[in-house]
Amino acid sequence: MAIETCLKHHFLLAMPGLVGDAFANTITYVCEHNEDGALGFTINRPLALTVHELLDQLGIAAGTALDQPVIEGGPVKQERGFILHSDEKQYETSLPLGHGLMLSTARATLESIGAGTGPERYLVALGYAGWGAGQLERELTENAWLTCPARTDILFDVPFERRVDEAAKTLGIDFRLMSSQAGHA
Repeated sequence: MAIETCLKHHFLLAMPGLVGDAFANTITYVCEHNEDGALGFTINRPLALTVHELLDQLGIAAGTALDQPVIEGGPVKQERGFILHSDEKQYETSLPLGHGLMLSTARATLESIGAGTGPERYLVALGYAGWGAGQLERELTENAWLTCPARTDILFDVPFERRVDEAAKTLGIDFRLMSSQAGHA
């Protein structure tokens, strides 16, 4: 199955009809999308765990105030950590995503964040969102998601509770006015 539209560096906005689903009321940043599937991170679900607390649990020294929450990145492998970060600091094991972003799973990245020498902008996530080949495309035809190009200000600067609304505004949409019913012409 050929992909007609690549959604890498896009946001997926969960439609109101996804109530009760693992992705209800979420915005997901898509890091990779190809014929094998897609990978991304939900970016608006902070956990009751700060970066400082996570580093303490991992035995990593944290010399700076790191009260930023860790986010629930998605329902897959929630015991695994990921760092989505700006690319002014590059690590040997980091994957360049383009658009000024990198993805890392390396302890060295967390150590540099703890030492205050890490990337300027970052999100630490536990778990990720993943789709198999054709799965995301099928969900799009089922009206499960709206898509829009990603913006780094929404990724890093907008408060968690406003990220869905801010992304929807880029499409000229007010999510508060959307129905959970969908139809096809």
